[in-house]
Amino acid sequence: MTRGAALRKLGSVVVTVVLLLATGACDAGPPAGPGDEDPWSETALRYGLAPAPHPDVTLQPDVVIVGGGGRSIRSVTADGLTWRIDGRADRADEVTVGKVMFVTGRGVGRVLHVQRDGGDLLVTLGPVTLTEVIRDGTFVKEGLRLENPVLYQAGEPFWADTDKAPTATPSPGRFGRSVPLRAAPAVPAPARPAQPPPTRDREARAVAANFSHGVSFSDGADVSFHYDRGGLKLSGRATLTFKAPNADFHLSIRGGKVTRAELEVTGGFGIRVSFEAGIQGGQNIKADLPLPVEAGFPIGTVLGVPLTLTIGQTLKVKTAFGAKAGTIKGSGEFSLAGSLGYGYANGRWGPRVTENVKRKSSLIDSLTGVPVGVMGLLIEHRVKFTVGFNAFVFKAGVFFELSTAYGTTLGSALGAVGTLGSHFVECRGVGLGVWGRYGVGYSILQPVVDLINEFLSLIKVKPIARENKIGPPPFEIWSKEEITPPGTKLCGTPKPSD
Repeated sequence: MTRGAALRKLGSVVVTVVLLLATGACDAGPPAGPGDEDPWSETALRYGLAPAPHPDVTLQPDVVIVGGGGRSIRSVTADGLTWRIDGRADRADEVTVGKVMFVTGRGVGRVLHVQRDGGDLLVTLGPVTLTEVIRDGTFVKEGLRLENPVLYQAGEPFWADTDKAPTATPSPGRFGRSVPLRAAPAVPAPARPAQPPPTRDREARAVAANFSHGVSFSDGADVSFHYDRGGLKLSGRATLTFKAPNADFHLSIRGGKVTRAELEVTGGFGIRVSFEAGIQGGQNIKADLPLPVEAGFPIGTVLGVPLTLTIGQTLKVKTAFGAKAGTIKGSGEFSLAGSLGYGYANGRWGPRVTENVKRKSSLIDSLTGVPVGVMGLLIEHRVKFTVGFNAFVFKAGVFFELSTAYGTTLGSALGAVGTLGSHFVECRGVGLGVWGRYGVGYSILQPVVDLINEFLSLIKVKPIARENKIGPPPFEIWSKEEITPPGTKLCGTPKPSD
């Protein structure tokens, strides 16, 4: 296989996270001046804002700013990896393998491959950290109101070779507008991989493919899910509630190193969950669902650097039913915190979470069902706030991620240990765990990284790491166990998975 053919495969098979693209922009006159571009314009929403030189910012020497911003972009593949740009754009001839192409706040990354196609360049990008782009600069924004987001919806998911692909329906409600993501292909559509994924991967993708889910930002970050297959039914909703929040951030980089980083989101946060499950001869499942809808809040350019605040979500569901028949149902809601965030300075990290936990409705009191045997369920909902480059394959910047794990059991828990480890024992009760994680860097969902690297290995390109960040390990914000009858022990509070 030639290097170009392998890259054409890479450019279309890996599908992840988000993409807002239709057809490429043709010559539409000169771009707006530095700092004058409207972040809500059609071109800016589609491709991102263009960077502009600024006397207070020094970029790394291998960064190439391609002139024209979004006006120089023709199209992008549906996975966001391969960009078709105007080969006549200013400095386009300097885009070579190993350098960092910076054409917009969405089109930024390490160049893995370049191919000329007529007057255009097909540029395949890999992830970069902020410090691989910026050498010196201080970026500050206060009072950023998180309202009227653009909801970016991904196209075909990366497990699309299974029998049934999941559907994700954005429901913006009073918050923002929904934008379906479609791309004009930059390279010919490839064949499917010659080698099928390992059996375990196929099984995991098959389970995920049979989930349907909806994403909303009308009352916070919300995901609903539904599964009905092989004698197992499962549906529910998990929400990080917030209303009209504000965000502040501060990022200082000196000599290619982060010297100060702060991110705080205020406005009042709560957690809410509801679920209903039943089994009749079915099998337990485990699903990791990267949700292909995110909310983007364009910030504009700060010292010539285009930045965006994004909110993304992931969901994990695991069942531990010890019998072939039974049902379980429950719901609960808690207020959580007035603000979420962290600070870093002088080599020291510290969370900034104003905890204010109060129960609004009891999860354990709501548990009902017919447990012929144990009915165990674990739901983990993650919500990640990121300020930085809103690239399509990855997000790079300062981030704070909140993970809420709900573990519930109903009936005798004999047989549950060993299926979910220490989350469930002989009891009827709930365990809740809320964890925070923060830092500076980029991350990509593991299933996406695995698939990308399958193709990079064919062309002998260095694999992409799932994560590249600086920051401390996750920390516990709050945990709670409630057990009935009193005196039994629920071994361990649910914790976020790796």
